Amino acid sequence: MKNRKTLSAEDIDRVVEMAWEDRTSFDAIRVQFGISEKEVIAIMRKTMKQSSFKMWRERVQGRKTKHASKNTKVLTRFKSSRQRSISNNKISKRH
Repeated sequence: MKNRKTLSAEDIDRVVEMAWEDRTSFDAIRVQFGISEKEVIAIMRKTMKQSSFKMWRERVQGRKTKHASKNTKVLTRFKSSRQRSISNNKISKRH
């Protein structure tokens, strides 16, 4: 499994994007990247401005959708609406 020290810049960007989205649980991030909620918080603190980090922490703290144990719908694999889908072996372009 990957840990914080071995995440590429692209992986870190993806973790930040997933953590920022309200419906992505910390468990979904753990499954995909192998990092704990505490490590996600550390990444967010390191990569964001202090005011943005504080706003994010206030928003996600105790939120059901960020904590799968509090959520009745547990996601094991998350797909962002921004991710491109593949059809007929060609990557679809957003319009």
